[in-house]
Amino acid sequence: MSSGPVGVAIVGAGVISGTYLRQLSSFPDVRVLGIADLDTARAATAAREHQVPVSGTVETVLAVPEVEIVVNLTIPAAHAAVALAALRAGKHVYSEKPLALDMDEAAKVTAEAANLNLLVGNAPDTFLGAGLQSAAKALASGLIGTPVGVTAAFQSLGPESWHPNPEFLYQRGAGPLFDLGPYYLTALVALLGPAARVTASTRRARDHRVIGSGPKAGTAFAVEVPTHVNALIDFAGSASATATFSFDSPIRRQTIEIIGTEGALSLPDPNNFDGQLLARGPHDAEWRELPVTGTTAGRGLGVLDMARSLRTGTPHRASGALAQHVLEIMTAIGDAGEDGEARRLHTTSPTPPPLPDGWDPHAATLT
Repeated sequence: MSSGPVGVAIVGAGVISGTYLRQLSSFPDVRVLGIADLDTARAATAAREHQVPVSGTVETVLAVPEVEIVVNLTIPAAHAAVALAALRAGKHVYSEKPLALDMDEAAKVTAEAANLNLLVGNAPDTFLGAGLQSAAKALASGLIGTPVGVTAAFQSLGPESWHPNPEFLYQRGAGPLFDLGPYYLTALVALLGPAARVTASTRRARDHRVIGSGPKAGTAFAVEVPTHVNALIDFAGSASATATFSFDSPIRRQTIEIIGTEGALSLPDPNNFDGQLLARGPHDAEWRELPVTGTTAGRGLGVLDMARSLRTGTPHRASGALAQHVLEIMTAIGDAGEDGEARRLHTTSPTPPPLPDGWDPHAATLT
């Protein structure tokens, strides 16, 4: 087993790459050694800005021997292809969500990793943040008894008002279900265990949207996916959830509320790593705030946890199995929305263990 910090390369120098580069560069257990993009000039610019020694094509960074993990930040349509290329180059891979566009692609990725004895990790990793880790502890303590029901919602008017290149967010593999759904569904699976069955209703409000900012402002583009999704999710345990994911709502809402036999929890926004955690007993007139403890370091925690797992031999938490199960939930919701038929799920996922007390992303542990 190797020792010392884990070498990482990033593939995809788009908008989210800056966040990952800043975060990963701040973790002493990780060394960012390369960045690749189809636009090699953009990769070179990012490398200069963040003092990354190698930039260029995917092949260039995959050839760096010290790179152990490839962080795949490409568009959803390229996730599986880039992941497979990284695995076949002998690298572990951590991708942005979703794991792939469909279950067949996801199965190829996880099978290839298993055959090569390599790890697959996947965003979102927000469930490793202080907000949702504290929620997990509250549930485990029995604070609200046995979970019975969940209400989850993300609602907005869509990202085209602020994103300069929003077209891909309305293509297959995105939309509110695949773009925002992973945060909510990953949080629910991490807290409540795997899902067993889903049904859904889906709608697409408009066939075209208009870019609202940046150099392409005023440009219309086609919408390929449902933009309003209502789902009912039955978990293998006792709870069921109603979930709404919408790019059609003038009311902005980001919420998860869990009702139990002895009370209720209101969770922080699962797209963030911190936030307010509230509880309410059966006879309480108001919500009360619970303490939130843990790390709020931000995106990249899943990569760091994976890197530390490589050195210790312990399972990583933002795993390929978790991502594959969440992908099946989303795929089943989409299919159920088309024909109105409920879907039973075939995959499952281990419940990620909580981070240990004092887990510090900025402390060097790999020497």
